Amino acid sequence: MASAISRRSVLAGAAAGAAGAAVGMRRAEAANATPTGITAVTGVTVIDAAGGAGGARRHQNVLVRGGHILDAGDAHRVPVPHGARVVDGRGKFLIPGLADMHTHATEIDPTDPEMYVVNGVTTTRQMSASDAVRGWRREIEAGTRLGPRWAVGSAIVDGAPSLWEGLGVSYIAVADAAQGRAAVRQQAEAGADFVKTYTRLSRESFHAIAAEARRVGIPFLGHVPDFVQITEASDAGLHSIEHLFEFWYDTSRDEQRLRREIARIRVDGGDYAGWFTKLHPIEYAAARGYDRGKAARVFERLARNGTHVTPTLTVHWTCDTPEDVPHDDPRFRYASADTLGYWQWATENIYLKGRTPRESAERRELFTRRLRLAGELARAGVPLMTGTDLGTAYLLPGFSLHDELRLLVLAGLTPAQALRAATLEPARSLGRRDQGTVERGKVADLVLLDADPLRDITNTTRIDSVFVRGHLIDPAARRRMLADIEAAVQRKAPTGVVPAAAGCACHAAPTRV
Repeated sequence: MASAISRRSVLAGAAAGAAGAAVGMRRAEAANATPTGITAVTGVTVIDAAGGAGGARRHQNVLVRGGHILDAGDAHRVPVPHGARVVDGRGKFLIPGLADMHTHATEIDPTDPEMYVVNGVTTTRQMSASDAVRGWRREIEAGTRLGPRWAVGSAIVDGAPSLWEGLGVSYIAVADAAQGRAAVRQQAEAGADFVKTYTRLSRESFHAIAAEARRVGIPFLGHVPDFVQITEASDAGLHSIEHLFEFWYDTSRDEQRLRREIARIRVDGGDYAGWFTKLHPIEYAAARGYDRGKAARVFERLARNGTHVTPTLTVHWTCDTPEDVPHDDPRFRYASADTLGYWQWATENIYLKGRTPRESAERRELFTRRLRLAGELARAGVPLMTGTDLGTAYLLPGFSLHDELRLLVLAGLTPAQALRAATLEPARSLGRRDQGTVERGKVADLVLLDADPLRDITNTTRIDSVFVRGHLIDPAARRRMLADIEAAVQRKAPTGVVPAAAGCACHAAPTRV
C-alpha cells in the first residue's frame, strides 16, 4: 500500500499557501484602512433569520469596524460616518457568512481556507482531528491568513475493530465502556472542540461516551452507531446527527427484523468499503418500509430535544449516484491533479466497483428518498445545518456548500429555511451568539450578493464581496484570490499518490493512481 503525500510536500505547499495568504491579508488591511476604520454598506437589503419567516429588511445601512458590526438598521436611522469607506449596496443583498458544518480536510491542497472565504463560507467544522487544520486555525487567529472560524473535532471514536484500521486516519478503537470514557477524557485533554462518534461503536460504549462527555463538559456528535436508535442517541444528548444513513431503521415498520440483520453482519477492521456494501440491502429495505406515522414520532422527539441534523445531501449525491456527477465541472480548475486523481480513484474503486445496474437503480431511489426525508425533517421542526463532507470525491471547499443549499431547496426547504441552516443554526449549535445574523455587535462575517437568494437559492453564488471578521474582500480582491488559488494548484507537481480517507462512509485507503 502506497503512503500518502509526504509531509515535506504538504508542509511546502502549506508554506506557499500561507505566504500567499499573508499577501492577501496585507492587501485586505490596506483596502480596509480608513480614517475612521469604518466600512459602510449602504442601501442594501439584509436577509437573515432575524428578519422573520420572510427574512428581508430593505434600505439598510450596515457599519463594520474592528471585526464587528458597529450598527445595522434603516438607512434613515443609521447614518454613514464621515470618512467611512462606502460600499454601495443598492440593488444588492447582504447575508450572514455561511457555514460548512461537516468537513474533512484532505491536506492535498493547502488552499482550503482561502477557498472557503472567497465563496462566502466563514465558519467550518472539521469532523476529525487534523494537524493541518489546527495550523491553519492558528494562522487565521494570529491574523496572518484569511480563513473561516474553525471548530476542530477529536480523532474518530469508533468501535473495535474500527472501520479505519490501517487506513491512515486518526481514530480510536473503543471495545468497551471503560475505553469509551477514557477516549473522551484523552480527546478533551488534547484540546478537541468536540468528540466525534462513529459507526461501529457498541451500544454500551456509546452510552459511556455520552455520560463521560456530559461529565467533562464537551459536546459529542457524529454518526449514530449501527447498534443505537436515532431517538436513543438524541435522548442521550448527541449534539448533532451527521448524514441520513441511520434514519431509515427508526422509521421503518420492519425495524426489529432489520436491526437483527444488522447485528449479524460482521465487518473486518479497515473494511470501510465492505461496510458500505453489506449495509446497502438492509438500508434499502428499511427505506422501502418507511412508516410516516412512526417517522413523525421520531422527528417530534428530535425537535423536542433540539438535536441538530446535518443531512450532507452533497455526499449522499456523490455516493448514491456517482454516475450523475459531472467530471468536467469548470470549478475543478481549483483542484490539483492529485485531488482529481483521488476523486477518480475513489469513484471507480469505492462507489462503482462491483455495482450492478440493479444496485444503481436502488441507490438512485435511495437518494430521492433522502431528499424527501430532509424536507420532512425540516417541516417537523428539526433544526437542520448545512454540511458537505468535504474530502469526498468531487466536493470542493466553499463551492460545494452552495450545492448543499440548492439540494436542501430541492428537498422542499424554502430558500429562507436553507439560509437559516447555513447561518443561524450553525451559530446556535456552536454556541456562538456573536454570529448568524446581521445585527449590531455581531461578528462581521458577511456576504454581499448581486441577486436575491430568497427568489432563487442559486443566487448565493453571485457573490460581489465578502467580509471575513471585518476584512473586506471586494470584487477585485476576490478575482485575485481565485486566480492565485488556481495558479497554486496548477503549479503543484502531481505525485501520483492519493491520501488516506478523509472521514466518512465513502472513502478508503491510500493508493497510487
